Amino acid sequence: MYIKDIMTKDVVTVVESDTVEKCANLLSTHGLSGLPVVDSKGKVKGIVTEGDLIRRASRIEGPAALEVLGGIFYLESPKKFMDDLQRSMGFLAEDIMTGDVITVSPDKEIEAAATLLVQKRIKRLPVVDKKGNLIGIVSRKDIMDHLFNSK
Repeated sequence: MYIKDIMTKDVVTVVESDTVEKCANLLSTHGLSGLPVVDSKGKVKGIVTEGDLIRRASRIEGPAALEVLGGIFYLESPKKFMDDLQRSMGFLAEDIMTGDVITVSPDKEIEAAATLLVQKRIKRLPVVDKKGNLIGIVSRKDIMDHLFNSK
């Protein structure tokens, strides 16, 4: 069996100029863990994952505070924290995406794709045609469902 037989064809994508906030909303709304980033012609430019968003958010340092007898004393400006948070949400997909994306052909055998996922320690493979245009995506879950539920 081939990737084209199990891939998801209706792929939720973003473009490089979409905000991090939009990416986070799409991931959450659709229950996804990654979004291919495509250009206006549908060519894969990168991928934004939950990990990318978490790494981005973890770079924001919260204000150091000290609580004494029920009172909170800020040791750093809470305004700086809010500014950092707002600036982070304004970043674009191109700022946080992984650019060197491993893709797969729709005619690749499922077992070969599974091996690739394991070897490269990735969770999804954008499926592209011969011109590099996105035509689907296959995830670990898709492969697991095929391997263990189709028998």
